[in-house]
Parts: sequence; C-alpha cells; structure tokens
Amino acid sequence: MDNQQLKKLRTIAHQLRPILTIAGDGVTENIIKELNQALERHELIKIKIQLGDRELRQQVADELCLQSSAECVQRIGNVAVLYRAAKEPNPKLSNLLRHQ
Repeated sequence: MDNQQLKKLRTIAHQLRPILTIAGDGVTENIIKELNQALERHELIKIKIQLGDRELRQQVADELCLQSSAECVQRIGNVAVLYRAAKEPNPKLSNLLRHQ
C-alpha cells in the first residue's frame, strides 16, 4: 500500500474501538479464529494488546498479521490496526464502506 492509502485507513481507524483484546494467554487458536472472522466482517479493525514490553507487543502484532494474512496499518502503544480486504464486503459491517 502507498502512503495515501495508509493515511486513509488510519483516518478511518482513529474513530474505531478495539474489538479484540490479547492478554495473558497470548495468541491462541481461538484468538486467530476470532481475528479472521472480524477481518472478514469489518476489513479494518483495532486490536488491544495488553502484554509485557514494547518488543513483545510488536512480536504479537507481527504474528497476528502473519497468521491472518493482514497488513498492520498502525501500531501505537498497546493498540494495533489491521487491514485485510474481504472477499465479499458487507456494506453494513465493513468499516471501509461505512466511512466512505
């Protein structure tokens, strides 16, 4: 993605609330399942990563992107914004279509 697309996605994501929280157990099979469902429905989501230090949070964000084939649009503190285009976006659920 180019800088203009990333800026647009960050602008949309600014008003979103985290829909997935990663805590003590880290990345589990259920987390990946929920993440894939959320990305398929909403395309652009915020995730709260409540784990140790900065490096661990970055590793978890990278692992989530790898496991879900998503792109990390932004990561600030303990919040990451992930994007993956849906195969058939639903206009009522897709954060991209709702905020155009």
